[in-house]
Amino acid sequence: MKDLPLVLLHAFPVDARMWDAVRAPLSERLRLITPDQRGLGRSPLPETDREPDLADAARDVVALLDRLGLGKVVLGGCSMGGYLTMAVLRLAPERVGGLVFIDTKATADAPEAVRTRHEVAARVEAEGTAWMPEAVTPGLLAEKARPEVAERLRELITTQPPSGVAWAARAMAARPDSLETLRSADVPALVVVGEEDGLTPLEEANTLVETLPDATLVVLPEAGHLTPLEDPAGVVEAILGWYPA
Repeated sequence: MKDLPLVLLHAFPVDARMWDAVRAPLSERLRLITPDQRGLGRSPLPETDREPDLADAARDVVALLDRLGLGKVVLGGCSMGGYLTMAVLRLAPERVGGLVFIDTKATADAPEAVRTRHEVAARVEAEGTAWMPEAVTPGLLAEKARPEVAERLRELITTQPPSGVAWAARAMAARPDSLETLRSADVPALVVVGEEDGLTPLEEANTLVETLPDATLVVLPEAGHLTPLEDPAGVVEAILGWYPA
């Protein structure tokens, strides 16, 4: 596994720039690939009549691996990036040689969360993204997160295309439970969670660890849901400390 490239998939509602602070130190040791997901960052949203589905985003990831000539990678992501990782695992498990789950969970959304995601999608389509930082930052960052981290998050959110944010929200709302998929994932896995993550707390991380056949857990103190923004050094140390295993 140690010779495989690492592909990291970003969270919602941001793009691959969320990995900026971990990119250089990881790239010194690994081949690192951090794509923008469809409709976000610089990645266009394909025109389609189909309902938003992370399976289509998973096909994007597999197509990227094909273009890069990569048969197998270590695949991971933060929050929505974790959901997308599970979708790739359903679609093409033979392409995955290791897993990195950062502040994410394996279960589907409860009905109330599904309704909220659809409300977010509709409001973003109507009003754009300017309202989102105030609405979502308290859930995404630890209570005592540094002001510059909150400001960076604001920049990442408000520069996203509303159509892509809406598509991603609806796709996440439709995602299935992934516990059975993870039970059959017979590859090494790393699970990282912020100690103050209120969206996918330690309980959810423990469920991942208990479900995966070969998982290592790292808890990052004083960090919330977006640990790569809040504690990039901790995320780098967790990944590099686990990777050669």
